[in-house]
Amino acid sequence: RLLFESPMHLFLFIMVVVVYTLAMAGNTAMVFLIWADARLHTPMYFLLSQLSFLDIFFTSVTIPKMIAGFLFGWTSISFVGCGAQMFFFMFFGATECLLLALMAYDRYVAICNPLRYPSLMSHQTCLLMVAASWLGGSLNASIQTALTLQFPYCGSRKIAHFFCEVPSLLRLVCADTASYEHVLFVTGVVVLLLPIAFITMSYALILAAVLGMHSVEGRRKALATCSSHLTVVNLFYGPLVYTYMLPASYHSPGQDDVVSIFYTVLTPMLNPVIYSLRNKEVTGAMKNVIGKCGMGKIA
Repeated sequence: RLLFESPMHLFLFIMVVVVYTLAMAGNTAMVFLIWADARLHTPMYFLLSQLSFLDIFFTSVTIPKMIAGFLFGWTSISFVGCGAQMFFFMFFGATECLLLALMAYDRYVAICNPLRYPSLMSHQTCLLMVAASWLGGSLNASIQTALTLQFPYCGSRKIAHFFCEVPSLLRLVCADTASYEHVLFVTGVVVLLLPIAFITMSYALILAAVLGMHSVEGRRKALATCSSHLTVVNLFYGPLVYTYMLPASYHSPGQDDVVSIFYTVLTPMLNPVIYSLRNKEVTGAMKNVIGKCGMGKIA
């Protein structure tokens, strides 16, 4: 039996389903386009395909459970299930943070050292960069999940959040969490602030190089490519810094829900749109694939 307590409940369910469907379709299409079109077999698009691949799993960690809760009222989750959800959320989220920083390095090399780009961003280097981001994400998730689950949980077991996230779980702990919050802050510095500093430094050097370009077309193309990445970085990192770096006194369950929506649903949905709208190579590949499909149907 479907459970919709109010028209607002039904509206939220429809919105979540639509946004999740768009996120899955957009990111799947991006991965397929990059795989299918030989013109997109470059380091930048390889890293972009990894970002879309991550977003497919990142949204799937939390949103299907939310949809089931809207539909059938299945709002409970086991302790093991909560731990698994928290681990994979931290895993894919931290991996994406590190990957976005490495994508900034790719843009820096392409614009500031174009002659050395093929050697500095070889296929092997790209594979190592992706492997390093996945390894860093798994290490971060393992540490935070293990430390969070070892606390005693007594009293209310009701999580004031739509999924198992570290800050919401810490509110249920009946023990002193001050030392762990210091660990959480340090991991936040490593996974969030250091990549942000790296991205900022990369783009400062890129801006200096772009301003020194004599070609107006080259300057426009460089700024268009970099603006897409910077938009994604701001949309993803901003809410995460709020959630994981600000003290607990600055948080409330309602605010955390709204902020979490940005990095769990909205950003993964917007990433393919942001990267394709101002990118002639992606739009060209899309038209090429659509044209081939049309020709296949005619034949």
